[in-house]
Amino acid sequence: MNAWTKFWSWYENKILGSVILIAIIQFIQVPHMVWNADIMLEAGIVSRVHPVIDWFLYGVDLIEIVSIINVGMIMYSLIKKRQAKKNQITTEIKE
Repeated sequence: MNAWTKFWSWYENKILGSVILIAIIQFIQVPHMVWNADIMLEAGIVSRVHPVIDWFLYGVDLIEIVSIINVGMIMYSLIKKRQAKKNQITTEIKE
């Protein structure tokens, strides 16, 4: 078993953890959306209160990269699993 196959085998066993990670990242987006709306409306209730808070809420955008990569990996894993099942079914039919 090569390293690539070994990695995907390990990852497919951890998909629930990946989905939980995505859920957490999406939950973190809620205060970020409120902060972003405050900037767009120029209300200054949440945004521009303290530069450190603004920096953390702006930095949440970078966390989305993890979520995007994770979703791509889950999709690849599920597609690969579905293709393997199709191949197994067609092999069984031919026999």
